[in-house]
Amino acid sequence: MTVNSAHDLAGRREVVTEVPGPRSRQLQERRHRAVARGVGSALPVYVRAAGAGLLHDIDGNTFVDLCSGLGVTGVGNAAPDVVAAVRGQVSEFTHTCFLATPYEGYVAVCEELADLTPGDHEKRSALFSTGAEAVENAVKVARAATGRAAVVVLDHAYHGRTNLTLGLTARNNPFKQGFGPFTPEIHRIPASYPFRDPAGQTGEQAARRSLEALERQVGGENVAAVVLEPILGEGGFIVPAPGFLPEIARWCAEYGALLVADEIQSGFCRTGAWFASEHEGVVPDLVASAKGIAGGLPLSAVTGRAEIMDAVQAGGFGGTYGGNPVACAAALASIGVMRRDDLAGAARRIEQTLLGRLKDLQSRHEVIGEVRGRGAMIGVELVRPGTDEPAPELAQRIVAACHARGVFLLTVGTYGNVLRFLPPLVIPQGLLDDALDVLEECFAQVAAGGAG
Repeated sequence: MTVNSAHDLAGRREVVTEVPGPRSRQLQERRHRAVARGVGSALPVYVRAAGAGLLHDIDGNTFVDLCSGLGVTGVGNAAPDVVAAVRGQVSEFTHTCFLATPYEGYVAVCEELADLTPGDHEKRSALFSTGAEAVENAVKVARAATGRAAVVVLDHAYHGRTNLTLGLTARNNPFKQGFGPFTPEIHRIPASYPFRDPAGQTGEQAARRSLEALERQVGGENVAAVVLEPILGEGGFIVPAPGFLPEIARWCAEYGALLVADEIQSGFCRTGAWFASEHEGVVPDLVASAKGIAGGLPLSAVTGRAEIMDAVQAGGFGGTYGGNPVACAAALASIGVMRRDDLAGAARRIEQTLLGRLKDLQSRHEVIGEVRGRGAMIGVELVRPGTDEPAPELAQRIVAACHARGVFLLTVGTYGNVLRFLPPLVIPQGLLDDALDVLEECFAQVAAGGAG
């Protein structure tokens, strides 16, 4: 079948072969001979087209997409506005390098970021290509602006795969194993993890516990920045207890450290607000963004207070592809779709569906320890019955059963035991309901002791 626009593909979940199918298996053999072993794939089906909530593979199978390319395609895959903007920009020019000769698209994206990120202060932005670059450059800004070296991060954090951001990332395997030593002057404090914290502990108490240890071990006057995800992503879609983030922000202001919000996964309407920091009224000094910003094209940014961003000397930011004109065009189109179609509101509606269905499922399956999250960023933590002991094997069996039935779902979390729900913000309600019906079938079979 010839596909003119993947976004226009009307369809439904359909599995016509085993998963993966024969053509995907053939391509997988080619991959083994050409692609490095360290590059993994959660589901080895090869995609030929994708739309708003559907993935179509080369064997004729159609999967409901609950992943969004790890949170990237919030506006949908091959969204018409993005496709049109990309085509228009490609027909004009594909690259000059903003460091050599600039162009309006870069400036326009920075203007949008100044308007959209939390706070009404004067802001500046610098554009890059990947989330890790954004976080790394945020650290550079913090050190340049404060004259300090120490950087503080949370347990369960994930911030990227460069040397510096691997140092910020908490989980060793597979991210860090064998790649050290890492950049020095990185210090880790406990996160607020309500499901696993002491019963009754408030967010303020969790923050004080962490910060008191930090003051003893590092000294607040030595901290350049506290870098945190307002909702921990790879750590397990962990929403801190109310009060945790504001208390961290208050401490940063008291000690002159910068609060850096890694909004790479949680930004651009994903949690029901433009940025997850907004849910508790937290205004970071610096915001790192990527993923959902450009409808699938590689673009990232650091946005922050003007006086802080301008502490970096001319030429201190850079990168050949940072703020590529095609990616900027895609970002402007994506932001336009988010505004026009109120995708923050769409995320809140997805949250209502997911939390309602998943909490009902929890009431029938004691292996579900917690359902948590915001907007279209929801996690389901699986445990062994009657305990809070992680059940990663069960999570993998549930995911495999979903894949076999045409629902693309992934696990996440430090313990590998959290089901990750990250659908496109434009997913049709019928597809989302169908995927949740399949999930219920999988729990009935697998969690209740079926063959899987």
